[in-house]
Amino acid sequence: MSDGVQRLAELIAGRSWLALTGAGFSTDSGIPDYRGPASPPANPMLYADFVGDPANRRRYWVRSYYGWPRMRQVAANPGHRALAALGQASGLQGVITQNVDGLHTEAGSDPVLELHGRLAEVICLDCRASIDRAAFQRQLEALNPGLPELSVPAGEAELRPDGDLDIDDESGFVVPDCPRCAGILKPDVVFFGESVPKERVARAYAMVEAAQVLVVLGSSLTVMSGLRLVRYQAKRDLPVAIVNRGATRGDELATVRLEAGTTETILGLQELLETAVR
Repeated sequence: MSDGVQRLAELIAGRSWLALTGAGFSTDSGIPDYRGPASPPANPMLYADFVGDPANRRRYWVRSYYGWPRMRQVAANPGHRALAALGQASGLQGVITQNVDGLHTEAGSDPVLELHGRLAEVICLDCRASIDRAAFQRQLEALNPGLPELSVPAGEAELRPDGDLDIDDESGFVVPDCPRCAGILKPDVVFFGESVPKERVARAYAMVEAAQVLVVLGSSLTVMSGLRLVRYQAKRDLPVAIVNRGATRGDELATVRLEAGTTETILGLQELLETAVR
């Protein structure tokens, strides 16, 4: 067992704690992250570009169309399952995740606050009507009959962190408007350049306030939605642990800092805590 995991176990022992997870938590499920040490360069869709240009929306949705079947096959990894198994018996109060893959919920963690939303839903930006992503996929299939196979084999097209495939061919792709009001349909996730809904931010702060230790798992804390929670915890003069491969924007605020993978860390933590109970 590493000294780092031992220090993390000692930090949360007898205390309530909250997990804040990022893309690094899902890399062992086969979903790449944007900023890990081995991550390829990526240009995520910006909110302003998506809403401002129909061509950008077509580009996003054709990539999502090809990527969604593969995204649906992604499963929770041992780290997700171990975190769920730790549960309240370890003092874990819940999970705030920046991920949009739904894997913490699939693994059984509860409660889970999906800070950036979830790919499994599509929302209208005008009337806020919600559509199941699987149903929307069937609609895309119906509107685009005879769509060609990927010009790049699926095994060679890069799956991106937001669940779309890195391809460039729009192939005259047709994207529907909202069936209720003809508004713009968008995945129900927070794009770069878009704000997290205020009520979701308020709930995140409330979850931080309810725990004594904040444990960051697999996030570079590059985006403010996660970093401000770390800063808030540090301002309360309460401990912060950060587990990540590569530097983070919150490192100077960390009480315990582990340069490690999240799966190995959570599995090690689970083993330590279960041994202590015996």
